[in-house]
Amino acid sequence: MGQKTHPTGFRIGVNKPHSATWFANYGAYSQILNEDYRIRQFFEKELKLLYNKAGIAKLEIKRKVNKLELLIHAARPKVISSGSNNEPAFLSLGNKIQKLLDKPKQIQIRVIQIAKSENESSLVAMSLADQLEKRVAFRRAMRQISQRLQKSGVKGFKVQVSGRLNGAEMARDEWVREGRVPLQTLRADISYSTYRAYTTYGVMGIKVWIFNKEIINSK
Repeated sequence: MGQKTHPTGFRIGVNKPHSATWFANYGAYSQILNEDYRIRQFFEKELKLLYNKAGIAKLEIKRKVNKLELLIHAARPKVISSGSNNEPAFLSLGNKIQKLLDKPKQIQIRVIQIAKSENESSLVAMSLADQLEKRVAFRRAMRQISQRLQKSGVKGFKVQVSGRLNGAEMARDEWVREGRVPLQTLRADISYSTYRAYTTYGVMGIKVWIFNKEIINSK
């Protein structure tokens, strides 16, 4: 039986960067890792409304000695920055993050706009979960996502939904695929994401693979 490898973890150091960049001594490693986990959970759970409205696809954490830098990749950055004068919004966000840290640090927040939201698997998975939670039939939701991805110009994609589909007694999985999704090709830029949709019938699992392009390093 074939063993499955996480497409992002498989490509780290080849064509994917780490989502957290810092160095820690042996004693402080677990403490900093726990801080990173708390920050990500804070964005995903406590700021879920902002997370979905702004279309946050990725959160990068960079650390220096007494400085913490957060890079928020969002489809709609104005939702986070609240217009031209973005200092108050960032200040309140920085104060909330400061409470999650074990030691006070200088916090710098930067928002980076995503050029094409259709190329980010996390945003596609969130959009599909939102439709399923609003009781849209899963086949219709998957067809809409499929049409949107085909128009965006990606080289290939695969979308999978698992669970009690349409309220069926027995859980199953359904998937749709178009184009190429070369998971074993390291130079292939694969955007992979998982998400959960909480419906009245139970939890549905969503997986999205998007093949954007091939990255060839010319040395």
